[in-house]
Amino acid sequence: MRLDMRWLMGALLLTGFAQVQADTGKEEELVRMQRQLNQETMDKPFHAEDPEKVDAYIKEASKNHIKPLEYSGPHWQAGYTCHDMLRYSWIEYRDCRYYHHYYGHYYSYP
Repeated sequence: MRLDMRWLMGALLLTGFAQVQADTGKEEELVRMQRQLNQETMDKPFHAEDPEKVDAYIKEASKNHIKPLEYSGPHWQAGYTCHDMLRYSWIEYRDCRYYHHYYGHYYSYP
């Protein structure tokens, strides 16, 4: 009976060891996949302004005679340009660019 118990304890220890090795293999695979994803992301060009999309928006809105609204958000400050709006939102940046294109000046400061 005592030998059977030792064998059982040894088997349990080996099973636990195998599980640790399997978990380590999964972790290594996840780390490898994350590194690959990070590299793919860094290899892509990034332009927060995305000039083509902004220009297409301005062209379409102008073609449809859409009048831009006055800015009503909390971020606009005296001395700001549209570029300053990028830190808050791409849409605020885009709308600012269209407003400036349409009226020829930036938003007025309240």
